[in-house]
Amino acid sequence: MSDSNKTDFTNPSTFILLGIPGLEAAHVWISILFCTMYDIAILGNFTILFIVRTEPSLHGPMYYFLCMLAVSDLVLTTSTLPKLLSILWFNSREIEFSACLTQLFFVHCFSGIESGIIVAMALDRYVAICDPLRHSTILTNPVVAKIGLAVVLRSVIFTLPYPFLVRRWQYCRTNIIPHTHCEHMAVVKLACTNIHISNYYGLFALSFGIGLDLFFISVSYIQILRAIFRLPTKDAQLKTFGTCSSHLCAILAFYIPGLFSSLSYRFGHNVPLHFHILLANMYLLLPPMLNPIIYGVKTKQIRDRLLHKQRSNKSPWLGIEGREIETRDKVDIFYTECN
Repeated sequence: MSDSNKTDFTNPSTFILLGIPGLEAAHVWISILFCTMYDIAILGNFTILFIVRTEPSLHGPMYYFLCMLAVSDLVLTTSTLPKLLSILWFNSREIEFSACLTQLFFVHCFSGIESGIIVAMALDRYVAICDPLRHSTILTNPVVAKIGLAVVLRSVIFTLPYPFLVRRWQYCRTNIIPHTHCEHMAVVKLACTNIHISNYYGLFALSFGIGLDLFFISVSYIQILRAIFRLPTKDAQLKTFGTCSSHLCAILAFYIPGLFSSLSYRFGHNVPLHFHILLANMYLLLPPMLNPIIYGVKTKQIRDRLLHKQRSNKSPWLGIEGREIETRDKVDIFYTECN
């Protein structure tokens, strides 16, 4: 009998996604929350793409990175939310094995792409604050395109082994995944063979990919903070630091839930399952919902375009997040203090 059961699940044609075990009674309310967040993310990111595309004055490095981030957010949320809502609303729990692998690839690939774009935006911020007079010559359109291509290729290379490893294992225990989507560790834990390779590779990809991104972001902000503390007045320091606060909040919103979700699957045996699943979904929903607000609505040029305001006849130099530095004196202060 045991041999028969083992054969049934050796190569499962479908997996069963349980949704959020333990919170079945709250599925309707949770679905309303997630659907609202998804709608905001879709509307906000499409708005960013439309405005940047139709406004020639926004065709610059900062806004190109915003568009890359918007596309990444759209793919990341769309790869999981429709299936999640079908589970919560219609109890449609089955997912084909190939569709599960595809979802797994897109989730991990575009998470890596988003992390790389955040690093690129930190680089743009660093150059604009510490070397503003050379910003347009350093971050040219070809350079921005190469950065975007490098971010995509790196993430694809790091993510490709995931579906191949998942397909390699023998599944003889069960085909039930206690999750709302096909996360790498949630799937390989169902295998009845030694999965140390998946564990080790997952830790390698996490530390070498996300770890390096966090390192580069930290180095950028150390240099930015050094430049800020060298400014002559307290008002200038606070004003410049204010241009970084939104980006720092977005970094925390993206990395903290993601790192906790990845590490808790491997080491957090005492973490309640429903809490881990909710956190994993918030990690995929919260940044895409907040990014259009943080990087779009708070950018003066995009905000003015949304409100149909007439553009000013002045020609101010544009700083990070669209903050306007009205005179060349302030540019000179930045340039002098950073060099």
